[in-house]
Amino acid sequence: MEAKEILVTEAGYKELVDELEYRKTKLRKEISERIKGALQEGDLSENAEYHESKEEQNKNESRIIVLEHTLKYTKIVKHNEKKKDTVQIGSRVKIEDLEFDEILELSIVGATEADPVTGKISNVSPLGSALLGKKKGVTVSVDSPGGVVKYEILEVN
Repeated sequence: MEAKEILVTEAGYKELVDELEYRKTKLRKEISERIKGALQEGDLSENAEYHESKEEQNKNESRIIVLEHTLKYTKIVKHNEKKKDTVQIGSRVKIEDLEFDEILELSIVGATEADPVTGKISNVSPLGSALLGKKKGVTVSVDSPGGVVKYEILEVN
């Protein structure tokens, strides 16, 4: 089975590369130093510092593997300036929830960059995929656990 492309913005790609570099160099070294220090304390059976450091080392190495795999299949999606008025990956969108009269400002990003708390929604999320390809003034409907929610696109940047 062939791996699927992972779409990211240029900023998202840089974040992945930076995190991988940090984990392979600085963090890996820090953990290694903590393990060495804990080993010098002797009896490992009751050495919490050693066990915590080994667990952190395993998590770091696992994350490195995930990042390397992600970067291997990553495709950088550049914001098409000619279609700036159309929602695409990399767009900033201002929408209005028509039922609750609430304004939301969102960035459409690749799935690995999504962080709803900071307003970054994935292009494959229900709302993200409903917005893709649409323009200012268009109303989209999104299925949610509470029913269908309608949003009007107020701005696209």
